[in-house]
Amino acid sequence: MTQRLLTKGFGRPSGLLGRLGGRLMAHGNAATERRVVALVAPTEQDVVLVIGPGPGVGLEAAARRSAHVIGIDPSDVMLAMARRRCASAVTRGRLRLAVGTAARTGEPDNSVDVVISVNNLQLWPDVPAGLAELHRVLRPGGRMLLAAHEKWLPTALPLLANTVLAAGFTTVRTWTWDPPTRMASTTALLSAARV
Repeated sequence: MTQRLLTKGFGRPSGLLGRLGGRLMAHGNAATERRVVALVAPTEQDVVLVIGPGPGVGLEAAARRSAHVIGIDPSDVMLAMARRRCASAVTRGRLRLAVGTAARTGEPDNSVDVVISVNNLQLWPDVPAGLAELHRVLRPGGRMLLAAHEKWLPTALPLLANTVLAAGFTTVRTWTWDPPTRMASTTALLSAARV
């Protein structure tokens, strides 16, 4: 029962619990979302793919920097919340939203410059498949930044780094960061590039 409620609220948000979970995510993840976008520093010309943007805080930050942002999420509730939050960017054509997952982005080969994922890596059913897909859609020279609550990582950070290397990425770097909010725990970060 508890697992089902957590899934409806946070894992694959749906219904009233999904909307409530989205509000909590928007508040609790905001500092991390903005930090990740600042760290990856997309340019106006970069095509930015945001995996699992939830209620859209990171999308909003990315669309301020890039004119080509794509947000994919498996949850219709999260896509609707992101669409409302980022209505101006959607209207101006700076942001496109679609149903998708890390393992099934729906994007063409070599079409993305930057991939961002915040606090959803632990929900990917198949991490190697997700990483292979992200490697496929990144252009040579493209970069990826993954962030997740350290305590919810699906594996230890060094093992995750090895999985990222095995997917074909290079220049893998890991570190942690403590968001300046009581709602968020220590964040594990992993950056990588595609050559």
